[in-house]
Parts: sequence; C-alpha cells; structure tokens
Amino acid sequence: MYKIVKRILDFLAALIAILLIWPFFIIIMIAVALDSKGPVFFVQKRVKKDKKLFNIYKFRTMRVDTPKNVATDLLGDPQFYITGVGRFLRKYSLDELPQLFNILRGDMSIVGPRPSLFNQYDLIEERDKVGANSVRPGLTGWAQINGRDELTNRQKAEYDGEYVKKMSFGFDLKCCLLSVKRVFMHEGVKL
Repeated sequence: MYKIVKRILDFLAALIAILLIWPFFIIIMIAVALDSKGPVFFVQKRVKKDKKLFNIYKFRTMRVDTPKNVATDLLGDPQFYITGVGRFLRKYSLDELPQLFNILRGDMSIVGPRPSLFNQYDLIEERDKVGANSVRPGLTGWAQINGRDELTNRQKAEYDGEYVKKMSFGFDLKCCLLSVKRVFMHEGVKL
C-alpha cells in the first residue's frame, strides 16, 4: 500500500519543489552556460526499477571532454574535469535538482537507492541480492546518508537492502531530514 502512496507523495513533492525553486533553475542554468562550453544539462543512462534503463538529468558539472559513462570516482583525476561552477553545485548537491523531473516522470523517487550507471555491473549484482533493484531509485537514499562516496559497492547495496526492508513514510522522512543535514555538513562527499 505504501508504494502507491509513496508514488503520489513523490509526484506532489517534486511538482511543488519545481514550482517553488524554478528561479534557482534559471540562475544555475545561466551560471553553467557562462562557466564553460557545452550543454547546461548532463544526460546519462542509469538503471531504474527492475533494471530498466532511463535518462537521468543533472546540471553539467564537468567539462565536455570528460570520459562518458565512467563513475566520477573511477576517473584518474576527477578534479581535472570539474568546472568551477560544477564544484559548487556538487558541494551542495544542486547538480541533482533536474532529477525532480525524473521523479515527475516516475523514473525515480525522492528516497531510494541512488540509480547506478548501466555499466556498474558489480553494484547492480549486489543490489539484486538484497532486492534493491525492485524499487524506484531515489534522489537520496540510506546509503547516501551513511557514507555516500566513501562506501564500497557492497556496502552501498547493504544499505540499499536495509532501506527496502524498512521502506515506510517515517523512514523516508528520516532519510530526507538526514540528507539535508549531510548536504549542509558536506559529509560523505569526496568531490
């Protein structure tokens, strides 16, 4: 039953957020466009519920010559590729705001396992073991709160599995509140 309510709450929360913060979208779009050459948005194939693929939307934070479809932590020197505005956007997770449109479309949820790249086979396999590929991926998730970039794929999957077991309105609310705290404290973010 909660999965139906969760989808309605996700849709309404994303719609309200977009209506409230659209001026910030415009400001960020202008800043990204002025900072470096290339598109304002970054679009990438990610894995959603039931291991289907979808296009995730983000504000572009890296140069256009950055290797495609490579997780940031696997780049030789990620700092080399990140733009000035991109560094700020990543620090405060503002690059993720366009995913509100992914939530409206039903590709994502506010809370759930973060969507993996289509070629992160080890993470996808670990999530299969704990049932985490059976729920919509989230803008934030239990793994992000508990270490984010500092976790191995196995640890991420363990937290994602724990989320699936505890998924409820109260647990989602807890995840949202702790995510806000983590963003402002810059905890668990390497870049």
